[in-house]
Amino acid sequence: MAGRASHGTFAWINATWAKQPRYYHAFNQAGLTGWHRLQSALNIPVRWGGSVEWFTATERQERLAKQIAEQVACGEPAQMIDADTLASLEPNVDIGDTRRVAYSPNDGAVDPVLATKALAAAAGSLGAVINENCAVHGVTMVRDGVAELATDFGPITVDGYVLATGADPNATQALAGIHIPQRTTPGVIAITKPMAPTINRIIVAPGVHIHQRGDGRIVLGEQDGPPKTQTHMARLAGRPTRFPTDDLALKHASRLISTAETFVPGMNSAEIEDVIIGWRPRPIDEHPVIGRSPTNPAAYLAIMHSGISLAPIVGALAAKEVLSGQIAQGLEHYRPDRTFASVRRY
Repeated sequence: MAGRASHGTFAWINATWAKQPRYYHAFNQAGLTGWHRLQSALNIPVRWGGSVEWFTATERQERLAKQIAEQVACGEPAQMIDADTLASLEPNVDIGDTRRVAYSPNDGAVDPVLATKALAAAAGSLGAVINENCAVHGVTMVRDGVAELATDFGPITVDGYVLATGADPNATQALAGIHIPQRTTPGVIAITKPMAPTINRIIVAPGVHIHQRGDGRIVLGEQDGPPKTQTHMARLAGRPTRFPTDDLALKHASRLISTAETFVPGMNSAEIEDVIIGWRPRPIDEHPVIGRSPTNPAAYLAIMHSGISLAPIVGALAAKEVLSGQIAQGLEHYRPDRTFASVRRY
């Protein structure tokens, strides 16, 4: 459960400046609101407190300030804060010569595996049957509205099915009869053993993302992907979630810790507990794909990069469409048969 895309995510819950244009920003805000409901209903340990972010280059910092102003115009209480204010919020964070950082107080982070298990348990309590490690290899339409799924557990007859396929770009064509233009990008996620309280918020620093869970574990995510060398391309061709050797995994984790040490002194003492290659599903316009396949009405797609932030709102709206057949307002921008193009700004 949560063994691939959901396991290998940094799990930052946010509606930051990068969520463009305005309707997509509002969609992510609805996701954050949904997380507060889920946290209350299912006792999921979300750690709130916000995020801080900055860049090294002066020009990029100036653009960040403009993007934060756009975020504020969308209703987010974000702001640029000075180094002294940051020190009061994060006394263990060192931003060097940087004088101002972006602060988005509504953001949070979650343990995606714990959250997935809590959601599955809640579904089970309502009568859902949970089959783990059960791959679907093919679909045959038996008659109108009825499909047979070929699975590891044998054939399963259904009147509808949801493809939440993570970063597999071939699954939609094979299982829903539609090609979704997307690119999948890898990123290393390293998780430490529990440490003393060190940071209070998500730290989005140059080259590394950092947050600490309530259990003391620190999660580090790389900001840039792997070098585009033939060696790396060959190693990543099958979209593995693990490195071929523990030594190689630890080498990548050590690289992240070394970068994090620049901003959070003391990180070099961290002990690594887990290293994952996370694969991010990214439709080429960076927006979700949600809705029924135009070529196979039994298939419903739910593919997105901001899956953690959007999980509560997408789950609610998709369930409404799948179970009732009604069209849910708020999903019109994300249909599978749209024309994919570059993302528009505010």
